[in-house]
Amino acid sequence: MPVDPYILLLLGTVGLAALLPARGTAADVASGASTAAIALLFFLYGVRLSTREALEGLKHWRLHVTVLAATFVVFPLLGLAARGLVPVFLTHPLYQGLLFLTLVPSTIQSSIAFTSIARGNVPAAICAGSFSSLVGIVLTPLLAAALLGNSGGGFSADSLIRIVLQLLVPFVAGQLLRRWVGPFVARHRKVLGLVDRGSILLVVYTAFSEGVVQGIWHQVSPARLGGLLVVEAALLALMLALTWYGGKVLGFGRADRIAIQFAGSKKSLASGLPMASVLFGAHASLAVLPLMLFHQMQLMVCAVIAKRRSHDPEATASPAAPVARSRTAVGTGNRSR
Repeated sequence: MPVDPYILLLLGTVGLAALLPARGTAADVASGASTAAIALLFFLYGVRLSTREALEGLKHWRLHVTVLAATFVVFPLLGLAARGLVPVFLTHPLYQGLLFLTLVPSTIQSSIAFTSIARGNVPAAICAGSFSSLVGIVLTPLLAAALLGNSGGGFSADSLIRIVLQLLVPFVAGQLLRRWVGPFVARHRKVLGLVDRGSILLVVYTAFSEGVVQGIWHQVSPARLGGLLVVEAALLALMLALTWYGGKVLGFGRADRIAIQFAGSKKSLASGLPMASVLFGAHASLAVLPLMLFHQMQLMVCAVIAKRRSHDPEATASPAAPVARSRTAVGTGNRSR
C-alpha cells in the first residue's frame, strides 16, 4: 500500500513547527507569507480548472449530482452524527476538525488515477472532481459557518470577507485570466506543482506554529489520536460502501459506480488545508490534523480497491476511457489533492 511522500513532508513540517515554532516578528512574517501563498494557490486552481470541459460533462448530470450529494450532504451528516463520540473517542477540538473534514470538496487527480486503474468512467471522474472543487470554493466555507458556528475560529462577517478575498477572488481571477495564463501554467506545471506544495507546507508550518505557541497540543494524547484513527477508518469504510452500493441502487453501471465511489468517498488535502487556515486561524493546527490523517488513509485503501476492481470479470468487457484528455481537462492539478 502506498505511503504518499508528501505526507512525510507534511509530518516533517509539523515536527519542525513543534521544535522551532515561529514567534514574534517571525510569526508575523510567516502569517503574511501564508496568506499570500493561499491566494496564489487558489489563483492557480482557478487557472487550471477548465470550466468549459466541466460544463460539457453536464450531460451526465445524475452521476455528478450523486457525487456532490455524497460529498456535501452525506459526509456532513455523518460528521454531525459523530458528535455523539465526544468525549469518549474524541475531544471537542478533534471533533471540530473531523466535522470540517466532512465539509471539504473531493479530490481531482487521485480520483482520476484510481478510476483509471479500476477501469471506470474516467471522463466522469474528471468532471465530478472538477464540479466538487468548483462548488466547494463557495459551499465549504458556508457549511463551516453554519455547522461549526463561532466554535471553529470565530465565524463572523470579517471571517467571510477574508474567505472571499483569500479564496474566492483569486480563484475567479484565475478563471478570468485562464485564457492568457493557462498556456504558461501548462508549460511549467512541474515547477508550479512544487510551488503549490511548498505553499501548503508553509501554511501547515504557520498553523502548527501557532498551535505550539498557544499550547493546544497538550490537548491531544496518543489515546485520542488512536480514537480519531478508528473513527476516520469507520467513516471511510462507510462512505466507500454507500457510494458503491448506492450507485447500484440508483441504476448506474459498473464504470459509473467506480467513478462515484472514488470521487464521492475522498476529501481534498490541497483545498482543505488552505481553507482551514483561513477559517480557523490560530486553531487551524488541530482542525487540519484529521484531514491529513484521512488523506493518507484514503490513498492506501483506495489503491487496494482500485487494483482489485481492475481484475473484475466485467473490467475486460468495459475498459477504462483514455486518460489523455483528462490531463487537459484538469490541467494535471496539484497531485496532493
